[in-house]
Amino acid sequence: MEIIAIGSRELMDGFALLGIKTYADADATEINELLSELARKRVRALVYIQQDLIGDKTPIVQQLRLEGGSILVCEIPHLRGAAEYHPQVEKLIRRVLGSSMLERSLDR
Repeated sequence: MEIIAIGSRELMDGFALLGIKTYADADATEINELLSELARKRVRALVYIQQDLIGDKTPIVQQLRLEGGSILVCEIPHLRGAAEYHPQVEKLIRRVLGSSMLERSLDR
């Protein structure tokens, strides 16, 4: 299994120290090409992508999430926006279980 991180150079420095293959300052075209190649080769991979790099310009991310399979894409916050970061799963938990579930887990 491959572990890959994609994001800003300063964020990727930490991942590189952990021995994770990194792609610093990649643009949307590079991200789409990389993920398409992984999917085409059916590589098992865990891919961390900086949150602000996921969007309309990287449709492969949404495609991989909908299809499921061997590539798991996890979003991570930019270093400067970590305090304001709220992952997509948090929105789902609020909708399904209510915000009190999140508040209880923060109190522990």
